[in-house]
Amino acid sequence: MSELRETRLEKGKALAELGQGPYALRFEPSHRTAELQQAHADLPNGEERDVAVAVAGRVMTRRVMGKLAFFTLADETGPIQLFIEKATLGDDFGHLTSLVDAGDLIGVSGSLRRTDRGELSVKVQSWQMLSKSLQPLPDKWHGLADVEKRYRQRYLDLIVSPDTRETFRRRALLVSGIRRWLDQRDFLEIETPVLQSEPGGADARPFETHHNTLDLPLTLRIATELHLKRLVVGGFERVYELGRIFRNEGVSTRHNPEFTTVEIYQAYSDYIGMRDLTEQMVSAVGEEGGGSTKITYQGAEIDLTPP
Repeated sequence: MSELRETRLEKGKALAELGQGPYALRFEPSHRTAELQQAHADLPNGEERDVAVAVAGRVMTRRVMGKLAFFTLADETGPIQLFIEKATLGDDFGHLTSLVDAGDLIGVSGSLRRTDRGELSVKVQSWQMLSKSLQPLPDKWHGLADVEKRYRQRYLDLIVSPDTRETFRRRALLVSGIRRWLDQRDFLEIETPVLQSEPGGADARPFETHHNTLDLPLTLRIATELHLKRLVVGGFERVYELGRIFRNEGVSTRHNPEFTTVEIYQAYSDYIGMRDLTEQMVSAVGEEGGGSTKITYQGAEIDLTPP
């Protein structure tokens, strides 16, 4: 066990002795940090606002200067500064500054203050440990230079990289946008089997598995095509599935053996109708997810405006 981990375990025990376990069951934030930043953008430098707020998130940085400390707390929406002073917290000031490390998840309650340097801050009046981190955060400048580590330990990348979180968020919104767009046009999403006796609909090497009870060799699907077409044969006129596909072929930062596809089938239409549907969907969902039909990808501007 590393010395650093041992030290953090000891801090967890110290928290328990204070009646505050290192892992809480519940905390109710009143705001997210971005909401506070937006709602109180007019608070002048050096002034306080007597409003009760509660925020929760991960401690990203710490600065302790005698009887005053400044922590940076980040939730899903972004960071906010914590203004921590001994005059307000008393003995709890020492507990907070000595037992809380970067990487810990904490909840704080207090009022708002904008520092003389213009930083909106929560003036902490009480705090609670929510989850004690036993490992340090990656080094800000060198810890995530390793691309392999970023992909294999994506949670670390998400903790220290707001850009990565934003990519995940936008992807989720795009996926839900595709579903919403199709649902509004009377397409029905129907789940088709992932385990198949014979993979079909594409030419790819499948992952193989075995059903023990039936003593039956099975594969993971390489496409949703055949089952969706059977639904059309059965009488459904507009169907789609947005689901996971598995192909046992290679791996790289551009090629994942497990990925998501959307397949859409519409009776009484031809390739021109499906072309127009695809064009309209890509344009509408792109605008909803990115705020415009013009997006920038790897330095190049792409215009999604039809045609």
